Amino acid sequence: MAPTASETKFSHDDEQLHKSKVTVVGSGNWGSVAAKLIASNTLKLSSFHDEVRMWVFEEILPTGEKLSEVINRNNENVKYLPGIKLGKNVVADPDLENAVKDAAMLVFVTPHQFMEGICKRLVGKIRVDAEAISLIKGMEVKMEGPCMISTLITDLLGINCCVLMGANIANEIAVEKFSEATVGYRENRDIAERWVRLFRTPYFMVSAVQDVEGVELCGTLKNIVAIAAGFVDGLEMGNNTKAAVMRIGLREMKAFSKLLFSSVRDSTFFESCGVADLITTCLGGRNRKVADAFARNGGKRSFDELEAEMLQGQKLQGVSTAREVYEVLSHRGWLELFPLFTAVHEISSGRLPPSAIVEYSEHTPRLNLLEGSAQFC
Repeated sequence: MAPTASETKFSHDDEQLHKSKVTVVGSGNWGSVAAKLIASNTLKLSSFHDEVRMWVFEEILPTGEKLSEVINRNNENVKYLPGIKLGKNVVADPDLENAVKDAAMLVFVTPHQFMEGICKRLVGKIRVDAEAISLIKGMEVKMEGPCMISTLITDLLGINCCVLMGANIANEIAVEKFSEATVGYRENRDIAERWVRLFRTPYFMVSAVQDVEGVELCGTLKNIVAIAAGFVDGLEMGNNTKAAVMRIGLREMKAFSKLLFSSVRDSTFFESCGVADLITTCLGGRNRKVADAFARNGGKRSFDELEAEMLQGQKLQGVSTAREVYEVLSHRGWLELFPLFTAVHEISSGRLPPSAIVEYSEHTPRLNLLEGSAQFC
């Protein structure tokens, strides 16, 4: 006997009820690309709702129109990702609480300095069984020490949080050039694989590793090294110098990560989130670009001024991360162990000229950083 119309409708509604809703919290350059990737997969994967909500921090465009309304009308983020269609199932929503309502999968991709405020606004507003993933590079520095963004999300919202990092210049992924990324997870491999399925496309390959802190710190610290690489480019010091800075930067990334978290795995630095992300960011990222301009101006124009002029509303992460890492190093007496990280902050803050980036060799660390001595934890 064929099902009645009401039975068919009930079956459809029941099926929809068990599909996971996905919300992207953030709509900048990378956030818009993330929404595009996810939206292409929710249409194909039966376990997800087709619609992908994207929270937009509302802005008024030069035309007088609201950014969210233009995104929904044109299916394009005309300010942060112009010329790229996001997918007709992406819905921009300027109401944060409404955007996350009933979402089982929350993708956080905003400048890291805004995350604590966003999380506090979401307390009690999300599903208790929601899963989160952070695409955010950066950390919060508190009196008790550094706090990774994934930890901040878990502590404030009471939900599990994975991370996704990699050699991911957003504009290249937007036009579907091949790229890779790494999902870092704590214990639940099944959840990690769910995130992999949600992001992976033929041009965006994603793998999972059980090392949240290692993956997240790679994505965070490489921006400091990219600032150093930009100084080298701006001073026209050449490729040999830039390669040396990148190598020393990777060494400091590894040492700092292991001093903070003994669980960090050596192998993580050879994933996309590690050496690959470092290379692409030092060759083509926004941190390198603005640091190049800073050095060419002899440090006479501030990073804030250059950021506003060059990035059209996008935010640098490297300068603020360098300051936060410097606070940790200073508090723990580690400044001499990390001469490159230290120099980047002191140059960025105007204490040293850009040329000081190559003077780290005069301050050779007393310890072999690769050993990550536990006595400093």
